[in-house]
Amino acid sequence: MISLTSPVETWAHRWPAGLKLGSLCIATLFLFSQEALWFHASVFAATLLLYCLPGALFFTSGIRRLFALWPFVVLVLIWHFLIDARVEGLVVTLRLLSAVAIANLVTMTTKLSQIIDVIRWISSPLRRFGLDTRVLEIGIALVIRFAPTLIDKGGQLAQSWSARSHKKPRWKIVMPFAVLAIDDAEHVANAIKARGGL
Repeated sequence: MISLTSPVETWAHRWPAGLKLGSLCIATLFLFSQEALWFHASVFAATLLLYCLPGALFFTSGIRRLFALWPFVVLVLIWHFLIDARVEGLVVTLRLLSAVAIANLVTMTTKLSQIIDVIRWISSPLRRFGLDTRVLEIGIALVIRFAPTLIDKGGQLAQSWSARSHKKPRWKIVMPFAVLAIDDAEHVANAIKARGGL
């Protein structure tokens, strides 16, 4: 599997993974405790500034991953405009973008193996009760790794459809997308089984 870590070395790469994940949890809780529009606009602007500091390549890579949120942003804004709650809609949108952007910063500056090590340490008390925490570790790692991969494949399917038809793909790419997802899952399952399984 290809790492999600950014090839651009930043100051955050040297921070402990546990500190970054803990800070992410605190930042997310703080975001959801605030309702002021100016606050969320300021946080989002500050997050974009953090993306800019390491350079253009890092910024472009990070923003490209955030672009996958545009359908949710559009739906949230349309809904809140229809119910005449524009400010609340902007707050929800900025909160969503900031939370995902901060989480994306963590995954871009932290190796997947380091995240798994933190999960292993946090879940270590469960092993005293006879629970196998390897399933949790690998499950979280697979979600982190394959969510952007599946989004990318969905985009490729949409582009392939657009190259062959003037109509929008809509629901017609759901079946091939599901087949691709199942095929990837089967390959991963076979790879895990070949290495001893869980």
